[in-house]
Amino acid sequence: MKGDVLLFDLDGTLTDPKPGIVGCIRFALDQLAIACPGDAVLAGFIGPPLRETFALLLSTAEADPIEEAMALYRRRFAETGLYENQVYEGVRKMLEHAAASAAAMYVATSKPAMYADRIVRHFGLAGYFRKVYGPELDGRYDNKAELLAHLLEVERIVPEVAVMIGDRAADIRAAKANGLRSVGVLWGYGSESELVDAGADILFHTPHDLADHLSQIAWARKH
Repeated sequence: MKGDVLLFDLDGTLTDPKPGIVGCIRFALDQLAIACPGDAVLAGFIGPPLRETFALLLSTAEADPIEEAMALYRRRFAETGLYENQVYEGVRKMLEHAAASAAAMYVATSKPAMYADRIVRHFGLAGYFRKVYGPELDGRYDNKAELLAHLLEVERIVPEVAVMIGDRAADIRAAKANGLRSVGVLWGYGSESELVDAGADILFHTPHDLADHLSQIAWARKH
């Protein structure tokens, strides 16, 4: 990854959003009087686009009930769920090493860009990234492969120099769809088998492991 452009997922990669996301899904389902799974099941939905999550939880493909659930989720998320979140231990140090070796860094997340940008700023991570990319509230770029294609086009980045770093299969598949290399991280919500099956080029168990790898790259650049 010497001199590469690094694209980081947010949820499950930079921050642990479980309390906020689980709480907001539960709030939406409670308001709709829909039976809600336990927290462990709901945590499995961290990462993929929220509309897909509600389609599964509501057992429907109809837009109206899905959008109603989305509106309820966002009501709570905008007020409190946004900040029921924390930066993973070791991530700040990892980003320092990444910044030393990368040509540029961006956030590429399935969380709506307006929320993701607020989270990145709230936790003091904005200085590491040129820009935060995520879907629009109307669903544009919900598909992560389309989001990455959009990012590459806007920033004029050729796929050969870009690397996607994330914790779920969707991150890895989106990278492959756009001709990017991919890094799977195992401190988030995706399993090792999920990331391997999706085709991750390399896996790291902790932010410290990834930081060490990036430090070696930075050292090699200087020598």
